[in-house]
Amino acid sequence: MDNYYSLLGVDKNASLRDIKKAFRERAKQLHPDIAGKTAEEAMRRLLSAYETLSNKDRRFEYDHAFARFTSQFDYPSFLRKRKTDPVSQAKLLFYLLLHPGDEQFDPIEVWKENGGLNFLLEQYLEREDWMDCTLLLAEELDRRDHVYEAYSLMYKIKSKEKEKPYFKHFMEDVDVFYKKLNRKLKKSEKKVRAS
Repeated sequence: MDNYYSLLGVDKNASLRDIKKAFRERAKQLHPDIAGKTAEEAMRRLLSAYETLSNKDRRFEYDHAFARFTSQFDYPSFLRKRKTDPVSQAKLLFYLLLHPGDEQFDPIEVWKENGGLNFLLEQYLEREDWMDCTLLLAEELDRRDHVYEAYSLMYKIKSKEKEKPYFKHFMEDVDVFYKKLNRKLKKSEKKVRAS
């Protein structure tokens, strides 16, 4: 999408008078009688810019369209707004786990809001994405001392891995993490029994 303001060489807040003046100056430079046939396309674009920006209604529509065109798409916010769509929430969770610096939303809160352990991510993500997402989620839960939940997710991963291997080269790391969670869980159970 052409930036009509740049084509005319005016500021976004330019008055109609400024737009007309800028158009006349640029048109003198680009007119095919002066610049030759190679400038025909540039002249058409300039004329389109002038016709749009010199009309109040068309300028208003152009400004809104251009703002949408140039604005940065905020993927997490887009997904977050679709709270009733579990596929969008699963994708949001996966995105947040893959981009830990994005503090706009907390992945664990998103997970809990969608049911925690009852949020069956495998129904909403492709198998490979589900496996990766679940592993990242288990690691994040472990970092926050939610050992039971992390262990439960890793148990699922281990079961699915037996059915059809996915992690292959990383399975040793997955096993080490699973065993670590198992030890932590047993240790916390002993503390509960002792109290």
